[in-house]
Amino acid sequence: MKPVITIEKLSFSYPGYSDVATNALQDISLQVAAGEFVGITGPAGAGKSTLVLCMNGIIPHFQEGDFQGKVLINNRDTFETTCAELSLQIGSVFQDPEAQIVAPTVEEELAFGLENMAIAPAEIERRISEALELIGIAHLRLRSTDELSGGQKQRVSIAAVIALRPQILILDEPTSELDPIGTMEVFEVLKKLNQEQHLTIVVVEQKVNILMEYVGRLLILKNGALVADKSPREIVNQPNLLESIGLSAPPVSQLADRLKTAGLYTQELPLTVDEAYDGLTKSFAFAKIERV
Repeated sequence: MKPVITIEKLSFSYPGYSDVATNALQDISLQVAAGEFVGITGPAGAGKSTLVLCMNGIIPHFQEGDFQGKVLINNRDTFETTCAELSLQIGSVFQDPEAQIVAPTVEEELAFGLENMAIAPAEIERRISEALELIGIAHLRLRSTDELSGGQKQRVSIAAVIALRPQILILDEPTSELDPIGTMEVFEVLKKLNQEQHLTIVVVEQKVNILMEYVGRLLILKNGALVADKSPREIVNQPNLLESIGLSAPPVSQLADRLKTAGLYTQELPLTVDEAYDGLTKSFAFAKIERV
């Protein structure tokens, strides 16, 4: 698949931080192909939010600093492309949906961006209906945005972006204010968008266990540098990598690793509870055969 995001030797420092050691990003190069579901994680201050701000053009157009390298969106340099032009290709969802929702009702929230793009009224109606159905919140259409829960507001924010039909969806810690159920709901929506709409998704998330379960590729940052770019399966089999940057593998993976050390788990380390259950079942069956 052709890359829709290309980053070449990207370094960035905020005003007042000119020392290489204080760069928010340091010499990052990577590509994201069309249709990928990519997670970005790392400890606080690793440069995760800065990286996605470079992807959607907020840096360099609205945030000053020392920018070196290149960021290309569909082969267009973000330095030479306005944020308005980039917004036609990239939809962004931020940590706090309160900062993104501007309209009094859900329907008006979805209409806001479409009206600003001068979309015809009939097309606006069609897109609103499609986006609400796709995200699973059609029943909230006439609700006041003030009455929504945190999870519902985040889904409305995603629906409003989806109605604009971007090719790429970038989310910066969209579940930071949500409980486990709300977090799961948001990631189920993202999974659906990726699998059914073939939307390219890049999500920053501190909850490593949820990323392990949903994304196909995981980028790990530390001190502004890209220290790992692997599949969740590869990363979970390198527990020392996560521990070295202050992160932990999913609890089910940690448990299976301990059981494996004790000779009680024979399968590859699991990413989810279902995989752990299946692995334990096969391990116990294998142990019984061995004893026979």
